[in-house]
Formats: sequence, structure tokens, C-alpha cells
Amino acid sequence: MQTETLISLYESFTGSRPEHVEELPGAGSNRRYFRMKGPQTLIGVIGTSNEENHAFLTIDRHFKEKNLPVPEVYAATEDESCYLQEDLGDLQLFKAIEKGRLTGVFSEEEKELLRKTLRMLPRIQFAGADGLDFSVCYPQPEFNRRTILWDLNYFKYCFLKATGLEFQEDKLEDEFEHMAEILMRSASATFLYRDFQSRNVMIKDGEPYFIDFQGGRKGPFYYDVASFLWQAKANLPDSLRMELVSHYIDALREYKPVDETYFKSQLRHFVLFRTLQVLGAYGFRGYFEKKPHFIQSVPFAVENLRQLLKDDFPEYPYLCQVLHNLTELKQFTDERKKRQLTVKVMSFAYKKGIPEDPTGNGGGYVFDCRAVNNPGKYDRYKPYTGLDENVIRFLEEDGEITRFLEHVYALVDAHVQRYIERGFTNLSVCFGCTGGQHRSVYSAQHVAEHISRKFGVKVQLIHREQNIEQIFEAR
Repeated sequence: MQTETLISLYESFTGSRPEHVEELPGAGSNRRYFRMKGPQTLIGVIGTSNEENHAFLTIDRHFKEKNLPVPEVYAATEDESCYLQEDLGDLQLFKAIEKGRLTGVFSEEEKELLRKTLRMLPRIQFAGADGLDFSVCYPQPEFNRRTILWDLNYFKYCFLKATGLEFQEDKLEDEFEHMAEILMRSASATFLYRDFQSRNVMIKDGEPYFIDFQGGRKGPFYYDVASFLWQAKANLPDSLRMELVSHYIDALREYKPVDETYFKSQLRHFVLFRTLQVLGAYGFRGYFEKKPHFIQSVPFAVENLRQLLKDDFPEYPYLCQVLHNLTELKQFTDERKKRQLTVKVMSFAYKKGIPEDPTGNGGGYVFDCRAVNNPGKYDRYKPYTGLDENVIRFLEEDGEITRFLEHVYALVDAHVQRYIERGFTNLSVCFGCTGGQHRSVYSAQHVAEHISRKFGVKVQLIHREQNIEQIFEAR
């Protein structure tokens, strides 16, 4: 058995058999990893593909010679089917930024780990390529037109067709060809990591170390930036992505001049391509091999695609049409609705109590409108509410309500934007006044319409004391 071969290799290297061997959880790879404890704690690896093993061992040895932060390989069997490497611990970058991924709000410590990783990437791409024999790369020595079309067809056959969506294959193929032309104008003699994502970065003593680069090859540096920053489950807000792109560009300038406008324009094409390639992989690993991790990742990748298509790609009109249709398929819109934000806006009377939040969120705003001039103190306005024209005119001509809402809009807009980015599903915004009839009704109505108009999220408007409810559906 190969595990016995691995144990023998450990004994040959350390002089003793391991006291404990623990198999580590696998991911998408067919390689098996073991933590082997004894005189030294090492990671033992069993790989099913000798060509892939040879690629990893050769690239790793070259990277160590370049003083790049990768695990040291201590010993390998003659056929390279098993090898022993440095134990970098259990902390993946993916786990280290978990709170940020789940909430959409990244701490300074999490951001710094991401910055360090992006700053190191150009070193791997440029220094790592210097003197590397790319012929050892597996399964392909370089990123080229053929491999681009393979990946795009991987998406077409393993994901797009599996959804049941109808499309014209010849039109799609034409635009795949055009995408290949655009991507190949960025060809460079740099090392393309290919699977550069936070699960393949280990954190040891606060510093990033890089693993699982055996699929690397010669290719454009844009690809890895797209892979890392648009990783399906990373959940990076756009503002943080752009900050990290800037850090990468600064580090890249040590190796070559950069036109930042062109860089960002070309990067978008790689983000689209990488998103399609990932969906193809998720389709094969999830739909066909039935691996749950990949099935669970599909909605995140589709959401990435949905956000990316907000600014269309004029170069690929038919592809964009197909992708828009894809993101609107019921199986994906249903999943999205579960994670969409609903803002509940309510008017109420303080004398009847502040509304409770039935979602359990316990957050949001309660604004007190009682400092605003009250039309209810005049008999002619008492039969009316903040929805009636005469009350609206009184409040707006007086002007206090307008100044009050300017401050409210600034606060609520920031809150809604962050909740959307963080994937939160509920926010409440309540307005109270003496009778819940004039000022609070006017404020709630205007804020609900403002949120719906500006953000397109679902808004549930309730005028509690008037027994009026209105729904603004998400757009």
C-alpha cells in the first residue's frame, strides 16, 4: 500500500517510524495528505499522477532556490509518487479571514494578510519564472489559445448545458474565439499560478506561504489577480478588491511599468474568463462528481457573475445575453432571494411603543421626528396624514423635515450599502412622532421611496397607526 511506502519514506528520512499518522481532509484534488508525527512533524503526500507530482517537486525546488515562501520538500520516492514536505500548520488564509468573509467587514488584521499575499504575488510570477523549465508544467506548459478554448468549452459543456438553458452554440463559439484573442494580447513569460486562491495560501507566524501550484504554467499575470480577488466564496467587497488591486499594481511596478487604466480594463476580461472557468469546474465536480463543496460554491460564483455583468462587455454581446439569462434561471434567483436584503421602514406613535424587530436582528434605526414642527397641533390638519398633499406642503414649506431627512438619508444610505455588501437580509428603519400620523408618516414614506429608487432592494413600508402597508419589490 502507498501509505506503507510513505511511512517507509518517513523512517528513511528521520531514522524512526512515525508515532502517529493522521490523514488530512481533502478538497478538490485527488492527492492525499497526511500529518506524520515522530522525531519531526512532516506532511506526507501521495499523488496519483506522477507527471503532476514531478511538476510540483520541480517547481517547488526552483521556488525555494529563489527564496520564495513555499514548503520545503525533504524527501521523495524514486518514482515521485510519494514525498515529504514541511508542515506549515493548519491555518489557511481562507480560514484566517473567515469573519470578514461571513460578514463582509474585514478587520485591519485580515486586510493586512490579504495585502501581504497580493504584494508577494508578483515575486512568484516574475522571480518564480526566472530560469524555470516550463516544460515540466502539467498538464500544459503554457496558457495559450487552445487552453483558453478548452476552459470555455469546459464551462459550456459541464455547467451551461447542465442548467438546461437554451443557446445558439455557433454564436457562443464565435465570441469564445474573440475572447481568446483579447486574452492572448496579454501573453507574458511569467509564472501563472492558475489556482491562486485563499485556500492555497497558508499563514505561518503571520506570513503567507504558498502551496498547490503544481497546475502552474507560463502565462499572463492578470489571471492570478482575477482568481484571487474574485474567488467565489471570498466575499470581498468591491472597495476592498480595488484597494488590493492597487497594492498588487504597486508591487508589480518593481518588475515592469504599468498603465493602471489599461490594467484594470484588461483585468475585467480575465475576471469574466476565470468566472466561467470556475463555473465549469464547479459543474463537473459538483453536478457530475457530486462533491458537495463545489455545489455549495455555485451560488457564490453566479452572484459574482451577476455583479460583473452590471457593466456589460460590448466585445461579447451574445455571450452577455446568455449569461444574463443564466443568472436569472429560477434555481439561481431562488437562492439569491434567500440572501437578499429587505428594508422594513415603519412609522409609529411613541405613545403606543417603539416597534419590535421580529427578524431577531435587533438592529437598525429609530428616528425621533418630534423635534420637527408638528402640523397635528393645527385643527385643519388633524383629519389628514403625512400622505396628504396639504400636510406634505405644510412640512416642506416649513423646511424642518427636509433638513431632518438630509441627515437621515446620509446615515441610512451608508447602512444599506454596507448591509448589501455584507449579505445581510434584514434592516429596520423606524420613524416615531406623537401620534404616528403626520411627521413620521411623511418621513417613512419618503425614505422608503428613496431606498427603493436608489438601491433597488425590497422595501416593506408600514404605517402602523394608519394600518397601511406597501411593498416595493426588489429590482
